[in-house]
Amino acid sequence: MTYNLHPIFVHFPIALLFLYSVIKILPLKTWFPKIAWRDIERALLFFGVLGAFAALATGDTAENLVHPNRQLVNAHSNFAAVATWLYGALLFGEIAAFLNVFYGTQNKKYKFISTTLVFIEKVLCNRIFSTVIAFIALVMISITGLLGGVIAYGVTADPFSSVVLKLLGITYP
Repeated sequence: MTYNLHPIFVHFPIALLFLYSVIKILPLKTWFPKIAWRDIERALLFFGVLGAFAALATGDTAENLVHPNRQLVNAHSNFAAVATWLYGALLFGEIAAFLNVFYGTQNKKYKFISTTLVFIEKVLCNRIFSTVIAFIALVMISITGLLGGVIAYGVTADPFSSVVLKLLGITYP
Protein backbone atom coordinates (compact mmCIF):
# COMPACT_ATOMS: atom_id res chain seq x y z
CA MET A 1 0.00 0.00 0.00
CA THR A 2 1.30 3.46 -0.89
CA TYR A 3 0.63 6.40 1.40
CA ASN A 4 0.37 10.05 0.49
CA LEU A 5 3.29 11.50 2.49
CA HIS A 6 3.31 14.77 0.56
CA PRO A 7 1.19 16.74 3.08
CA ILE A 8 3.65 15.74 5.83
CA PHE A 9 6.71 17.01 3.95
CA VAL A 10 5.46 20.29 2.46
CA HIS A 11 4.86 22.51 5.46
CA PHE A 12 8.34 22.76 6.98
CA PRO A 13 10.11 23.74 3.75
CA ILE A 14 7.44 26.36 3.08
CA ALA A 15 7.86 27.82 6.56
CA LEU A 16 11.67 27.73 6.47
CA LEU A 17 11.97 29.19 2.97
CA PHE A 18 9.30 31.81 3.65
CA LEU A 19 11.21 32.91 6.75
CA TYR A 20 14.47 32.90 4.78
CA SER A 21 12.93 35.19 2.15
CA VAL A 22 11.52 37.57 4.77
CA ILE A 23 14.92 37.84 6.45
CA LYS A 24 16.59 38.34 3.06
CA ILE A 25 14.11 40.97 1.83
CA LEU A 26 13.57 43.06 4.96
CA PRO A 27 16.45 45.20 6.26
CA LEU A 28 16.76 43.17 9.46
CA LYS A 29 20.55 43.39 9.28
CA THR A 30 20.38 47.15 9.84
CA TRP A 31 17.64 46.94 12.45
CA PHE A 32 19.40 44.22 14.47
CA PRO A 33 23.11 44.35 13.53
CA LYS A 34 24.38 42.14 16.36
CA ILE A 35 22.59 39.03 15.13
CA ALA A 36 24.44 36.60 12.86
CA TRP A 37 21.87 36.82 10.05
CA ARG A 38 24.00 35.06 7.45
CA ASP A 39 24.27 31.94 9.62
CA ILE A 40 20.52 31.99 10.22
CA GLU A 41 19.87 32.47 6.50
CA ARG A 42 22.18 29.59 5.61
CA ALA A 43 20.53 27.23 8.09
CA LEU A 44 17.00 28.14 6.93
CA LEU A 45 18.02 27.83 3.29
CA PHE A 46 19.84 24.51 3.75
CA PHE A 47 17.06 22.74 5.64
CA GLY A 48 14.36 24.43 3.57
CA VAL A 49 15.86 23.28 0.25
CA LEU A 50 16.40 19.73 1.55
CA GLY A 51 12.77 19.66 2.65
CA ALA A 52 11.62 21.15 -0.65
CA PHE A 53 13.33 18.39 -2.61
CA ALA A 54 11.67 15.84 -0.31
CA ALA A 55 8.33 17.55 -0.93
CA LEU A 56 8.94 17.41 -4.69
CA ALA A 57 9.71 13.70 -4.49
CA THR A 58 6.61 12.93 -2.43
CA GLY A 59 4.57 15.17 -4.71
CA ASP A 60 5.26 12.86 -7.61
CA THR A 61 3.77 10.00 -5.61
CA ALA A 62 0.83 12.13 -4.51
CA GLU A 63 0.05 12.96 -8.15
CA ASN A 64 -0.55 9.28 -8.82
CA LEU A 65 -2.64 8.72 -5.69
CA VAL A 66 -4.91 11.73 -5.90
CA HIS A 67 -6.54 12.50 -9.23
CA PRO A 68 -7.81 16.08 -9.10
CA ASN A 69 -7.83 18.57 -11.97
CA ARG A 70 -4.75 17.74 -14.10
CA GLN A 71 -4.22 21.37 -15.15
CA LEU A 72 -4.21 22.44 -11.49
CA VAL A 73 -1.79 19.70 -10.43
CA ASN A 74 0.59 20.51 -13.28
CA ALA A 75 0.61 24.22 -12.38
CA HIS A 76 1.19 23.35 -8.71
CA SER A 77 4.04 21.03 -9.65
CA ASN A 78 5.65 23.56 -12.01
CA PHE A 79 5.54 26.42 -9.50
CA ALA A 80 6.96 24.10 -6.82
CA ALA A 81 9.82 23.05 -9.09
CA VAL A 82 10.69 26.65 -10.02
CA ALA A 83 10.63 27.76 -6.38
CA THR A 84 12.78 24.82 -5.30
CA TRP A 85 15.37 25.41 -8.01
CA LEU A 86 15.53 29.15 -7.30
CA TYR A 87 16.15 28.49 -3.62
CA GLY A 88 18.55 25.73 -4.65
CA ALA A 89 20.54 28.23 -6.71
CA LEU A 90 20.77 30.53 -3.71
CA LEU A 91 21.94 27.59 -1.60
CA PHE A 92 24.54 26.74 -4.25
CA GLY A 93 25.90 30.28 -3.91
CA GLU A 94 26.10 29.93 -0.14
CA ILE A 95 27.86 26.58 -0.47
CA ALA A 96 30.36 28.20 -2.85
CA ALA A 97 30.94 30.98 -0.32
CA PHE A 98 31.44 28.40 2.43
CA LEU A 99 33.89 26.38 0.32
CA ASN A 100 35.87 29.52 -0.52
CA VAL A 101 37.05 29.49 3.08
CA PHE A 102 38.70 26.10 2.51
CA TYR A 103 40.06 26.59 -0.99
CA GLY A 104 40.80 30.30 -0.72
CA THR A 105 41.94 32.46 -3.59
CA GLN A 106 45.63 32.09 -2.73
CA ASN A 107 45.78 28.31 -3.19
CA LYS A 108 47.67 27.71 -6.44
CA LYS A 109 46.99 23.95 -6.43
CA TYR A 110 43.24 24.51 -6.74
CA LYS A 111 43.32 27.75 -8.74
CA PHE A 112 40.53 26.75 -11.18
CA ILE A 113 38.26 25.54 -8.38
CA SER A 114 38.85 28.59 -6.22
CA THR A 115 38.34 30.97 -9.16
CA THR A 116 35.09 29.22 -10.08
CA LEU A 117 33.86 29.28 -6.49
CA VAL A 118 34.65 32.99 -6.17
CA PHE A 119 32.74 33.70 -9.39
CA ILE A 120 29.72 31.66 -8.25
CA GLU A 121 29.75 33.41 -4.88
CA LYS A 122 29.99 36.88 -6.45
CA VAL A 123 27.04 36.19 -8.72
CA LEU A 124 24.68 34.19 -6.48
CA CYS A 125 25.52 35.92 -3.18
CA ASN A 126 25.33 39.43 -4.60
CA ARG A 127 23.03 41.30 -2.20
CA ILE A 128 20.71 42.74 -4.84
CA PHE A 129 20.64 39.62 -7.04
CA SER A 130 20.00 37.24 -4.13
CA THR A 131 17.28 39.51 -2.72
CA VAL A 132 15.49 39.64 -6.09
CA ILE A 133 15.76 35.85 -6.48
CA ALA A 134 14.51 35.36 -2.91
CA PHE A 135 11.51 37.60 -3.67
CA ILE A 136 10.69 35.77 -6.91
CA ALA A 137 11.06 32.42 -5.15
CA LEU A 138 8.78 33.67 -2.35
CA VAL A 139 6.10 34.53 -4.91
CA MET A 140 6.55 31.10 -6.54
CA ILE A 141 6.29 29.22 -3.25
CA SER A 142 3.24 31.28 -2.24
CA ILE A 143 1.46 30.42 -5.48
CA THR A 144 2.49 26.78 -5.01
CA GLY A 145 0.93 26.77 -1.54
CA LEU A 146 -2.22 28.43 -2.79
CA LEU A 147 -2.60 25.87 -5.58
CA GLY A 148 -1.91 23.05 -3.10
CA GLY A 149 -4.66 24.46 -0.90
CA VAL A 150 -7.05 24.46 -3.84
CA ILE A 151 -6.15 20.83 -4.58
CA ALA A 152 -6.75 19.81 -0.96
CA TYR A 153 -9.66 22.07 0.07
CA GLY A 154 -11.16 23.62 -3.06
CA VAL A 155 -11.45 27.27 -4.03
CA THR A 156 -13.35 28.36 -0.93
CA ALA A 157 -10.39 27.89 1.45
CA ASP A 158 -8.45 30.92 0.18
CA PRO A 159 -10.00 34.24 -0.88
CA PHE A 160 -7.28 34.77 -3.52
CA SER A 161 -7.61 31.35 -5.13
CA SER A 162 -10.23 32.26 -7.70
CA VAL A 163 -8.24 35.35 -8.73
CA VAL A 164 -4.98 33.38 -9.09
CA LEU A 165 -6.69 30.54 -10.96
CA LYS A 166 -8.21 33.05 -13.35
CA LEU A 167 -4.81 34.76 -13.88
CA LEU A 168 -3.22 31.38 -14.60
CA GLY A 169 -6.05 30.37 -16.92
CA ILE A 170 -6.94 27.30 -14.86
CA THR A 171 -10.55 26.19 -14.83
CA TYR A 172 -11.62 24.54 -11.62
CA PRO A 173 -15.06 22.99 -11.15
